[in-house]
Amino acid sequence: MLPRSGDVLHVTRAASVQFLRPIMFRVIRVLDWPTYDGWLWLDGYELNAAGDAVNRRSIFVQRQGLRQLRAAPEPRPHTVRTARRPVARTPVRVG
Repeated sequence: MLPRSGDVLHVTRAASVQFLRPIMFRVIRVLDWPTYDGWLWLDGYELNAAGDAVNRRSIFVQRQGLRQLRAAPEPRPHTVRTARRPVARTPVRVG
């Protein structure tokens, strides 16, 4: 599973030995830094039990050790705007 922006992950020791105490993590982006095969750099926010962001972090984890708690919502389709009518401009009297 490759995380996407907005995904909420449960990061445990299975992802990296640094997570003796598991955390919830909301992904901002997957960084494209060079890593070992199967490892990722993630940029995002550590969440508290209520789901509020408490700390911004970049973490180095194994992809297989991540567990998705909540997927990011699907992006909305692009809306096509209709052509706007030109605005009628008239002289303005000043003073």
